[in-house]
Amino acid sequence: MFRDVHVRFLNDVQPTYDLTYDDVFMVPSRSSVGSRQAVDLSSPDGTGTTVPLVVANMTAVAGRRMAETVARRGGLVVVPQDIPIEVVTEVVGWVKGRHLVLDTPIVLSPHQTVADALSLLPKRAHNAGVVVDAEYKPIGVVTDRDLSGVDRFTQLTQVMSRDLVLLSADIDPREAFNTLDSANRRYAPAVDSEGRLAGILTRKGALRATLYTPAVDARGRLRVAAAVGINGDVAGKAKQLLDAGIDTLVIDTAHGHQESMISAVRTVRALDPQVPVVAGNVVSAQGVRDLIEAGADIVKVGVGPGAMCTTRMMTGVGRPQFSAVLECAAEARKHGKHVWADGGVRHPRDVAMALAAGASNVMIGSWFAGTYESPGDLQQAPDGRLYKESFGMASARAVANRTSEESAYDRARKGLFEEGISTSRMFLDPQRPGVEDLIDSIVAGVRSSCTYAGAGDLAEFADKAVVGVQSAAGYAEGKPLHASWS
Repeated sequence: MFRDVHVRFLNDVQPTYDLTYDDVFMVPSRSSVGSRQAVDLSSPDGTGTTVPLVVANMTAVAGRRMAETVARRGGLVVVPQDIPIEVVTEVVGWVKGRHLVLDTPIVLSPHQTVADALSLLPKRAHNAGVVVDAEYKPIGVVTDRDLSGVDRFTQLTQVMSRDLVLLSADIDPREAFNTLDSANRRYAPAVDSEGRLAGILTRKGALRATLYTPAVDARGRLRVAAAVGINGDVAGKAKQLLDAGIDTLVIDTAHGHQESMISAVRTVRALDPQVPVVAGNVVSAQGVRDLIEAGADIVKVGVGPGAMCTTRMMTGVGRPQFSAVLECAAEARKHGKHVWADGGVRHPRDVAMALAAGASNVMIGSWFAGTYESPGDLQQAPDGRLYKESFGMASARAVANRTSEESAYDRARKGLFEEGISTSRMFLDPQRPGVEDLIDSIVAGVRSSCTYAGAGDLAEFADKAVVGVQSAAGYAEGKPLHASWS
């Protein structure tokens, strides 16, 4: 079952059944890697990611704010296939116009109201609005603290803080951090040479800019990917996406090992795209081989492991994700190609295990849905916890979005056969409410995993990782204890 793979199993014991991420652990090896920061997490698959994270093409997760923020930290976001091409084109242009260091500010006018500001502040993790004058020059800032207990019809000019610290748009991130730290400010607007607002920078953002390398294209602009389905005018839709300037094209369907997918991949390859072509999903070596022979550069692996997916419970179809990635990565490697591990990650360790199994990037969906940057509106549960709604891309809700231009009869028929969850509450972690907070946690874990394996990069990690199989008790033993035993 596990022939021709890089990862080694402890004591050369070959499992007799398929494994999930929870079923496996990694054994430390002798290491000469002295620092976590010395580990190179850039992917070798041509997508340009400098950290091996791809945000899944889910409507509730992958929007423009997510695309900008994740690309700035080295990852990649795939815009979903059910977004109109006009919107995708606008989003791609918008993302590529973002600053590589500064975050996009929430811009307000002095005569807007507290209610206006309150509706916009949760859209960004920095939770601050910059008030500008008619010349787009900062004259004040507002946060939720400034707006607390204030009449919602009050104009911002009456409540904004006018005591500004302004940064230069081209300031060195380390210098920016020191400036903010000395002034005891969490954030500050950044301005261009004429004093106009160029962005906003937080202390954490300045620090992160020294630790991460943005995922950029040949022209130094942030990267973004987009998905196309396998039905209808595949060539026309794919060409429109390529013309829009996407950096990776994902051909996506739940069952990737079918004739329609193979035909779609061949159709797209005939366009001679100058960007990586990703196709999936599959869970077998044969599926990988067929998609690569059709023209895929990268194959997406995973059927049923996602948090919003009910495929396995509805159909019995799927495969435990660690074994699926392991086999598929080994097959892709024979052809000089790569796989993305799509689904099933809930902890940083799962990302590390997917990379140990041979994935070149790991796709994350619902885990990132509960962040400020996901497209949904922030809502509050009765107990006060903040959350956003997520839903599966095979659910009735997603099917309705994808088939909005079809007849009512056809939409009703397709709506009967949902296989995903149509609504789920993804609560924001109070300690890590932004996607960058989660990326920090994941990257820290993966870097440490590489040092434990003695690996300086992802290719070495897949080659040097030694993996064992554990019981449910073994997995439970590894979980931290948040309260005493008694």
